Amino acid sequence: MAIVHLSKDNFKEEVLESKVPVLVDFWATWCGPCQTMGPLMEEIAEERTDIKVCKLDVDQEQELARQYRVMSIPTFLVFKDGEVVKRDMGVMSKEEVEGLVG
Repeated sequence: MAIVHLSKDNFKEEVLESKVPVLVDFWATWCGPCQTMGPLMEEIAEERTDIKVCKLDVDQEQELARQYRVMSIPTFLVFKDGEVVKRDMGVMSKEEVEGLVG
């Protein structure tokens, strides 16, 4: 499945109302570590059909970033049934990222 790009307009539908676990990558275009994680997130999105992988640009969606207390990027949140169940940040290995989702 392709990565879903989030905005305030589709966040509720794509994340909070999702029937499958959602991995959200909070990132920015100017962030080096975020760029490093990009291809990895694409890979996970392609391979894992049991989860949804989303990206949220913190510069474009500052309100959502604030709401979920994203202080540094990249930050990864895992949502299940509309709730944040896991949170981590920084450059991680594919195994570490997939470990967040289970």
